[in-house]
Amino acid sequence: MLSEATLREAFSHFPQGVVLVAAEIDGAPHALIASTFTVGVSLDPPLVSLAVQHTSQTWPLLRDRPRLGVSLLGRGQSSITRQLASTDRRSRFAGLDITTDEDGAITLRSAPARMTTSFHDQMPAGDHDLTLLEVRSIESVPGADAMVFHRSTFRGLGDLDG
Repeated sequence: MLSEATLREAFSHFPQGVVLVAAEIDGAPHALIASTFTVGVSLDPPLVSLAVQHTSQTWPLLRDRPRLGVSLLGRGQSSITRQLASTDRRSRFAGLDITTDEDGAITLRSAPARMTTSFHDQMPAGDHDLTLLEVRSIESVPGADAMVFHRSTFRGLGDLDG
C-alpha cells in the first residue's frame, strides 16, 4: 500500500544533507532548516535546489530577500539544528556565531560549508515547492564532515557504517 508512512519509511533510507537557510529581515534573523537540499544542480549558472513545504511560514519571508545565506550543517551540530528549527523564533540564534553580510544573508560560522545565494526559480512539486537558488559566493572547510538526516535521525556521515 502506498501511504505517507510507507513513503516516509522508504525515503528515510536515503541520507540527505541538512542546511540552514537564513536572512535578516527588518533587523531580525529569520531561518528555516531543510533536509531536501541538492548541491550541483547546475554549474553554469551555479544552482542548488531546495524543497520547501507549502505550509512554511518562513519561506515566503525569505524568498524575496536579495540574498540568502545557506549553511550546510556538520557532524556534531544536531543540537544547533534542533535549536534553529525551534518554534520559539526569539531564541533560535541565541549563542550561535553567525555572520550577516551587507545584503542580509546569514550564515553559521561553524558550518563546514557556507554560501550566499539568490532566488532563481520555483515550481510546484506536490505538497512542496522546488526552489532553485543561484550561488553567489561559497566557502568550505577542507576535511569537515557533513551532517545528514538518515532514518529520521541527524547523523554524521561516519555514523552511517554502524
